[in-house]
Amino acid sequence: MPAEIVYVTTPEQLEHALDIRQEVFVKEQNVPADLEIDEYDVISENVHHILLQDKDQYVATGRIIYYNSDTAKMQRIAVRREFRTHGFGRILLMAMEERARELGLAYSILDAQCQAEQFYAKQGYEVISKEPFDDAGIPHVRMKKPL
Repeated sequence: MPAEIVYVTTPEQLEHALDIRQEVFVKEQNVPADLEIDEYDVISENVHHILLQDKDQYVATGRIIYYNSDTAKMQRIAVRREFRTHGFGRILLMAMEERARELGLAYSILDAQCQAEQFYAKQGYEVISKEPFDDAGIPHVRMKKPL
C-alpha cells in the first residue's frame, strides 16, 4: 500500500505532526523547543498541516502557510530518521505542492537547510537568497519554485 496523505483536521493528528517535528528538529538537530513551536501550530484556515502515513504509522509531516497572495511557504518538513531515503520526503513535498495549487497559489518558497539543498533542487526549487543564513543555529537558503 502506498503512503497515505493525511490533511490534519483534529487535535490528535496535529499532536502526531508535532511529535515528528520534536523528534527531528528538537532531539536530532538541537533546535530549541521554544523556536520549533509557534503561532502556526494550530488547526486554522490560515495554515495547512500534512502528515504522511505508511502502514500504521506517521512517518513525515510538513505545513503550509501563506507567504503572500500568490505564494505558499512550505515549512517544518520533517521525515523520521528511519524512513529517510525511501522517497517519503518527495511524496510529502509533492502533496504539499498539490495542496498549495488547490488553494490557488502559484509559487512555493521554503527555507531549506543547506544539507537538504540538493534534495529540493531535484524537486525543481532554485535558490533565491544571496547567501546562506542562520535559522535556529542551522545554515539555510531560501528556495522558490513555480507551482
